[in-house]
Amino acid sequence: NNKNLASIVGWAVDRPLKIIVVFIAAFIVSRVMKRAVTHFGERLTDDKKSRALAQIKKVKAGKILIDEQQEARTKARTETLTSVLSSGANLVIWTVAGLMMMGELGINLGPLIAGAGIVGVAVGFGAQSIVKDFLSGVFMLVEDQYGVGDYIDVGLVSGTVERVTLRTTILRDGNGSIWYIPNGEIARVGNTSQVWARALLDIDVAYDTDLRQAQEVLKSVAMELWHDEEFTGGDIIEEPTVSGVQSLGADGITLRLVAKTNASDQWAVARELRLRIKEAFDEAGIEMPFPQRTVWINRQGEES
Repeated sequence: NNKNLASIVGWAVDRPLKIIVVFIAAFIVSRVMKRAVTHFGERLTDDKKSRALAQIKKVKAGKILIDEQQEARTKARTETLTSVLSSGANLVIWTVAGLMMMGELGINLGPLIAGAGIVGVAVGFGAQSIVKDFLSGVFMLVEDQYGVGDYIDVGLVSGTVERVTLRTTILRDGNGSIWYIPNGEIARVGNTSQVWARALLDIDVAYDTDLRQAQEVLKSVAMELWHDEEFTGGDIIEEPTVSGVQSLGADGITLRLVAKTNASDQWAVARELRLRIKEAFDEAGIEMPFPQRTVWINRQGEES
């Protein structure tokens, strides 16, 4: 009887003590992991911000302001990333701890682990696309490929990012339609809204145009817009360049003008440049081309 009592007392004291130790250890590890993940997420976003600042400094000295939208985007990205990584780490830690505590209670874990494995395989086969979308979303956040407000091209559609989740990216195209795109289906992304962009204009002139004069007019118009403080539709951040003759077409000669702008300002700058170029060409007497054809008529049949 004494032996049985001692055995019961030993079990009652030893097993709960081990369970408590496992619980405390799991709690400490989860807290440490959470702090490590938070620090990792902050370092990751800080590195991305530093690279963006370095690029902006190269583009235009002194222009190193990060607006509130960029700050909010960085904060949201950090919170999402750390939340996902913390949740995944906690799931692993507490699952292992739970199995260890159940083992201390004398529960046979073999059938439980086997059943969980079978269920996991079945769920894995059925949820491959969801897992693919989730992992693609995590990598998208880690690499900061795009964010809310960016204008991106994902192949099938292009538009402004309205919302990003770990599973889907929501775009609004130029017609106002909303597109829900699973992250796993996005094979490539073209982002026109990061750090800087280019307004690229191909301007056609007639074949009898003085090309050097036309290039001087293009350069003058672009420089005036660059120094125009009253134009608030966009910002040219580097001296515009006229590349010269781009092509000799069927109806006219194409001249190329390039202006580096702030991200997402290229369309407004291009529209303003086209308006001012048309006005400047009219004033300088430079003619825009129109379709021209030379027709040869064979009259040999009529003569015979």
